[in-house]
Amino acid sequence: MLYNLRKTFALAASILTVLSCGTRGGRYIQITGTAQSVTYSVKLNLDGVKVPPQEIRDSVDAILQRIDYSLSGYNRQSILSRFNAGEVVKPDTLFLEMYSLGYRMWKLSGGAVDCAAGPLYDAWGFGFKKGEFPTDAEISELLGKVGQGRLPEKLPVSPDGTLDPSALGYPKLNYNAIAQGYTSDVIARYLYGIGAKDMLVDIGEIWCDGVNPSGEPWAVGIDRPSDSGEEEMLEDIWSSGGKALGITTSGNYRKFYVRDGKKYSHTVSPITGYPVQHSLLSATIVSKVSSAESDAIATWCMVAGLEASKDIIQSNPDIEGYLVYAGPDGEMKSWHSAGFTLRN
Repeated sequence: MLYNLRKTFALAASILTVLSCGTRGGRYIQITGTAQSVTYSVKLNLDGVKVPPQEIRDSVDAILQRIDYSLSGYNRQSILSRFNAGEVVKPDTLFLEMYSLGYRMWKLSGGAVDCAAGPLYDAWGFGFKKGEFPTDAEISELLGKVGQGRLPEKLPVSPDGTLDPSALGYPKLNYNAIAQGYTSDVIARYLYGIGAKDMLVDIGEIWCDGVNPSGEPWAVGIDRPSDSGEEEMLEDIWSSGGKALGITTSGNYRKFYVRDGKKYSHTVSPITGYPVQHSLLSATIVSKVSSAESDAIATWCMVAGLEASKDIIQSNPDIEGYLVYAGPDGEMKSWHSAGFTLRN
């Protein structure tokens, strides 16, 4: 399973480690740190890179700090938090890029991925606030007030660079569906810019390219879903084939609560306003485009369910997918698209 980083990116001190000399003659390093007790990892081959390792580490830390300041819904001083609180803000490039990406994914998914449906997630206790079990009337009222479709495709930034949320009806934005994938993309963009070719960027979601220190394509384990609290068994191992790809997993089994004997998953459909009820347990998506896209499409699949997810994956030439679902008798089963490469 690819563990999702769903909270602030505020960093503890990061560590730079020399891994080994790769078979292609390069020297591999790894940069690790924590954000809300979740470990991130950036591995790269220094062959062809002119920037010193310490500077690379500092730059990665700076990117994560910029994203925390801009897009974290848990950092009360971030641009996103202040915007959601109704404050006039000066959006930076990250904020504007994320908004554009969120709008594009909303259109692509037909509303299944909606970064302006934050109050719905809050109402169910799966957003930035601790919610309570909402009534049907409360859900209906929220559906009438929220949603990306009520917002313009481009934010109305004033000539002085400010953005007033009152001009948009005080929307509440939540980028949990794409933020971690987007962060991996931003770091990968930096690494490409300094000449790196072999890399694996894991900030809860993954972007990888080239080969690992052994000269083999990067491989990522897919865990068997479990909500028992026990350690998951390995379901399968995906191989990148040495290609530049984003890979992300979304699941319905880690965050949930039970009320009146009924289980409510953390995947809330922004279309219906309710947690989804279907057999799909997890969706792992590989994207040629970006880790953010794989992140968003994995979320879309968890809203759509098993059969619709198969259609989503098979109709898009830029993605491949691996789905884990509960069979008729409760047994765990899996399906993957033809181009989803499993390591033998």
